[in-house]
Amino acid sequence: MVRIDRVTTRGGDSGETSLGDGRRVGKDTARIEALGAVDEANAALGLLRRAIAGRAEDALLARVQNDLFDLGADLAVPGEAGARLRLDAAKTASLEAQTAALNASLPPLASFILPGGANGAAEAHLARTLVRRAERAVVHLGHEEGLNPELLRYLNRLSDTLFVLARHLDRPEGETLWVPGG
Repeated sequence: MVRIDRVTTRGGDSGETSLGDGRRVGKDTARIEALGAVDEANAALGLLRRAIAGRAEDALLARVQNDLFDLGADLAVPGEAGARLRLDAAKTASLEAQTAALNASLPPLASFILPGGANGAAEAHLARTLVRRAERAVVHLGHEEGLNPELLRYLNRLSDTLFVLARHLDRPEGETLWVPGG
């Protein structure tokens, strides 16, 4: 387990932070931007979990939050030092299977969906957009440095999961569909 005795270290006061391998990097680097975007997405999932407390879907989101911490650890310890922290394909496959199961109960889409609807659905849409931001940040980082390709696959599947979950949470009220020119 991780043990944190002191939160305020003053180590970041000069605009740098430490990676998991001890290396100091600027807080404005692509790696830290990606880590921050994943953290934002995880915080949005916490709000979503609160909105759907007591529902079966909360267990899925609890696993996803842990997966995002694993993803963050993968980002925080680049290179060989972080080999034990790599996100693997099994997590992506599990997420994909759960998304397919949720989607099986939904009618086919007839139009694009406007974000909103029931409280949980609106929170899922917000979390989805933040996961997409994290995905873009990880893509950007990948252009600069080699990355575990599973990170992008997982984030891509997670945004799909959150879209399907938003549709699921909007039932039985129904989704608000986009009406072109409307």
